[in-house]
Amino acid sequence: MTAEESKTTERAESRTAGEAGWHVSRYNLCAKVPDTKMVAIANLFKGNCAEYTPIEMYLLSVLEELDENHPVIERFAKRGIICKFDELAALDTIGRAGCGVAGGVGLTICPTMGCNFDCPYCFEDHGRGKMSPEVQDDIVALAERMLETSGSKNLSVTWFGGEPLLAPNVIDSLSKRLMALVEERGGEYSAGIITNGYLFTQEIVDMLERNKVNSCQVTIDGLGATHDATRRLANGGPTFERITGNLRNLKLPFNVHIRHNVHEGNMAEIDELKAFIEKLAEESGNDLMYYPAPVTGSQTADERGEQVGLLCGADASDVGIRQEARRFHVGRGTYCGAHHLWAVGIDDQGRLQKCWEAVDKPDISFGTAHDWDPKNPLETASNPDNLTMYLNTASPVPDEECRECIWLPMCVGGCPHKRLFGGRQCVAFKDEPEKYVLALHARIGEDKESEEPEEPEGSEGSEA
Repeated sequence: MTAEESKTTERAESRTAGEAGWHVSRYNLCAKVPDTKMVAIANLFKGNCAEYTPIEMYLLSVLEELDENHPVIERFAKRGIICKFDELAALDTIGRAGCGVAGGVGLTICPTMGCNFDCPYCFEDHGRGKMSPEVQDDIVALAERMLETSGSKNLSVTWFGGEPLLAPNVIDSLSKRLMALVEERGGEYSAGIITNGYLFTQEIVDMLERNKVNSCQVTIDGLGATHDATRRLANGGPTFERITGNLRNLKLPFNVHIRHNVHEGNMAEIDELKAFIEKLAEESGNDLMYYPAPVTGSQTADERGEQVGLLCGADASDVGIRQEARRFHVGRGTYCGAHHLWAVGIDDQGRLQKCWEAVDKPDISFGTAHDWDPKNPLETASNPDNLTMYLNTASPVPDEECRECIWLPMCVGGCPHKRLFGGRQCVAFKDEPEKYVLALHARIGEDKESEEPEEPEGSEGSEA
């Protein structure tokens, strides 16, 4: 073959990137970086944010005309801003797999639904009493069935309520049995707790440490009287000094995530409270991490007539951006544990739920710890519809508007419980993508260990 013939053959075999199947991702968000010529692009499917030069932006605009071997193709593809597959179909597959594939078993256990607080925005209608030994037996048997059927050896537990530390003996005795169950299988056991922090003592803390509680969430809603206006005792008494004293004076061997339920009445204290928590962590030597979370409405709070003035309102987008930019992640097909067969909530009577916000609502329980068997999940459910309705809000998301939305890899259609009982709730900053991208851009190069962790399995966060 002559040199001319060889060149002709090479030209014939050469393809453009478009002919090779490459296209710009449907999940790119862009924003011009202030005072520069650079553009930041966040890809919601890949979970990547980077900045690009004007030349790179031009190459991206003519992507499908480039030679498929152009060096920029590999760089763009690695960051996810271009791809050669159907990202929406991939999200659907991830969602389908996530509903059934077990990465581990997750139990959210409420030793009691009682609470020593009366917070006006709480989504729960608190009951009384605590978990009986018989229900504890049922939970251990359920955990064994779930581990056996899932094929997983690992179990994670979140202690919830009510206020779980009103029943520390239940936590202690049940933890020992669940840890032994996992140890027999050679698996890993981990636990966390959602508590108001008021009942902490060193004895309680040491008990939690023995039982492998390695993370904790405590809510502080502002400084002093601001906090006490919403985080108050059932008798109306203040709680700020007691909680912060516990965080300062006790040796806490686990991470404590300080949740700030942000509403119109305490929004002005975000920066001041963050600084207070950081100083408290420094003084105490405890691992305390502040994060803000917008307060949203709930049926229970609305019925109390106290919801007015406690929502974030027009400023919710700024709080949401601040929160979500701290936990930027790869695209997913499921929103929370409500979309997984292997994550369940259990109230103090042994009733099973798919959402933390439903643990106090027997009418939407799908079964009991005594009877439910994941080997036959529908046949053994006392109300199969209460199980399937949550699972069926996962990807493929049953909402065409959501399926066409650029935010889908992040929100996956939004909270399943709110979708089912209050209507779809979009991200607060849906119409402000540039602000979100710039918040992500500001974090480029940060130490990943400083990031806010994902919420515990089973929910995107608790306002309890």
